[in-house]
This record gives sequence, C-alpha cells and structure tokens, in this order.
Amino acid sequence: MSVTLPNEKGRFGQFGGKFVPETLMQALEELESSLKDAIQDELFKSQLEEELHQYAGRTTPLTYAENCTSELGGAKIYLKREDLNHTGAHKINNAIGQALLAKRMGKHKIVAETGAGQHGVASATVAARFGLECKVFMGEEDMRRQALNVFRMQLLGAEVVPVASGSKTLKDATNEAIRYWVSNVEDTFYLIGSVVGPHPYPMMVREFQRIIGDETKKQFLEVDGKLPDLIVACVGGGSNAIGMFFPFIEDDVSLVGVEAAGKGIATGMHAATIAKGRLGVIHGSMTYLLQNEAGQIQEPYSISAGLDYPGIGPEHAYLAETGRVHYTSATDEEALNALKFLSQTEGIIPAIESAHALAEAFKRAKEMDKNESIVVCLSGRGDKDVHTLMEKMGGKS
Repeated sequence: MSVTLPNEKGRFGQFGGKFVPETLMQALEELESSLKDAIQDELFKSQLEEELHQYAGRTTPLTYAENCTSELGGAKIYLKREDLNHTGAHKINNAIGQALLAKRMGKHKIVAETGAGQHGVASATVAARFGLECKVFMGEEDMRRQALNVFRMQLLGAEVVPVASGSKTLKDATNEAIRYWVSNVEDTFYLIGSVVGPHPYPMMVREFQRIIGDETKKQFLEVDGKLPDLIVACVGGGSNAIGMFFPFIEDDVSLVGVEAAGKGIATGMHAATIAKGRLGVIHGSMTYLLQNEAGQIQEPYSISAGLDYPGIGPEHAYLAETGRVHYTSATDEEALNALKFLSQTEGIIPAIESAHALAEAFKRAKEMDKNESIVVCLSGRGDKDVHTLMEKMGGKS
C-alpha cells in the first residue's frame, strides 16, 4: 500500500480535505506552506529532535511484558512505553512539534482543546517551555473526570476554559477552540491534539507522532531480528495509533485499532465510529462520524475521556475502507479488566485509553503461537484516571 497520501487536496481517498469557513482558508494555507518548509529545514529538524530527546525523554523503552505473556500462555507481548514520556503520554511528541512551528511562524499564542487532559497538559507544558500564551478549551464533564489535569494545566500557566454546550466533552471543546481560532487567527496558532481537523492537521500530527512507530521498528528488529506479527493501538481521533501504524503500512505486519465500545455497541452508548459511523463532515474534515437518522451528530460515550469523540481521523477511515488496518472495539468493562490485569502482573498502571488496546491484545495473544509477538502502544499512564477508577472500582482491587 502507498504511503504517499494525502494528495494535494489533503484527501485520503474520499476522506479528509478542508471543510472550513472562508476566513480560515488563508490560515490553513499559511500553515501548510510553513510546515512544508519546516520539515525540509535541517535546523528545525535538529531542534525538534533535541527537544524530543533532551526534554520529552525519548527514546521510550520497548518493554517485554514477561508476566502477562506467561499468564496468558500465547504470543509474546511487548509494550511501547509512551507512558514514560514527559507529561505521561504520547501527546507531548506532537505538542513540541507544533509549538516549534508556531514559534517559527511568529505566533505568540496557542489555543488547544482537550478531552482526557493529556493534550491540554502537553500544550500547557510546551507553552511554558517556549514562552507562549496558552488557552485550553475543555468540556465541563471532562473537567470533572480529569480534575487533576485541569490543575496541572493551570499550574503550568494555561487558562482552562470550561465548555458547557452539548455533552460537555471533547467534541464540544473542539467546536469552541475552532470558534476562538477563527476570531484570533492573526496571532494565534491552533495546536490540535489528534489526526483530525482540516488539512494539513491530520498529516502534520501523523508526522510528529510517527516517531512512535519508527522507534518501535528499530527496537523490535534489535530484540527479535524481525518485525512483530501484530501491532495494536487504541483509537479515538487516532493520533497514537497512526503514529504507531504508519511506519509499518508497507510491511507484512497485522495492524489493529481498538475503538471504545462503551457500554456495548448495541446499547448506543459507545464511541465506535468506524463500526457504527457514516460518512460526514466534522471539524473541517470528511470522515466517518456517529450520526442520528437526521444527520445530526450522535453524542459518543466512553469511560475514557480521550476516546469520547464522535469522529475518527480521515486516514484511519481510509485505512479501514481499504482493509489495511482492522478496527474493532472494547467495552468499558473489558478495558477496566485489562487495566487491572496489567497493573497487577507488570506493575504498570496504564491510561484507560490504552487499556482498550490491551484488552484486544490479551484476547488475541491467547489465540496466537508462542513464537509470535504482539506490540501494544501504551499511549499514556493511568495517574490521571485514578479518580475515575476509584469511582468504578470503589477503591478495591
């Protein structure tokens, strides 16, 4: 399969593009031109690499989950440890890249949206690092679920703006961030957190996140002398997943993305966009999204604030349509069981988002041969979710 997409119109097949107000077209064209120049500039690439290594803490380890493997009795399980990045998630990779680009473009303010808070914390962090003003929009429901991250953002000097519309989650925060950007585009850079939005955002975020897959390929070849048989990652908008998958697209490796099935796809309370979504436009991009019969956006649901989004990155929609990546889903209960299993066998508490990928990997490992291997992208650590876990588990193990 070709890895040359998106095309000149920002399309991945029928997905992607720029569906935005006229007032944003010039800003997107300026961004696209600046990005093209930056990624060809050796000084920019050198600055980005130095920040990723000296500040974010890369290279992240590839950890063999020996106890999990032994208990499950099938394929060897490895964890790509994005949870060990500075700020505790993969989000910092992309935030550093976009903040450096904002500085290069002469912007001194950034606006961002966040669901689980990981991207908001990453944005607030790089704003402090690079001397930028930072405003983060966040749904009131997510602020309740992620109170610790709200405080972290404020401690880092960012303004957290509550969003009370809709379901008060990520979709609504994104709407408000885009509205703010439209009115302040002259001096403000929109630091988007996933592979969603109008072109060139999906491509740009993928390029800043592909370091996950690039490192994994190199590390796994050193460990096993060949590529893994299966790679699994969770999918909300899909930034950690596309970062992990992209370097393996042309290789003979099975790729699986795991959406949030919430309380069960049949209940309607889920965020399984590829499984149940239809073609439509959300946040400036053509993709699959959850809609009711009238074409209005259907509110998603997931225990995980980071997966609670009604759309999917357009490149994921393309990869699903072409069959290169298989997408499935895990329920809240399955994710929590996987989270508990990893915590108690390996001493690693993952983010609830990542636990969706773990649930699928644990299921498949039992069905695979002991000579086969699985890599799971551990996209973030679970500290931020402890309040939610205490509510659901009653503080009991």
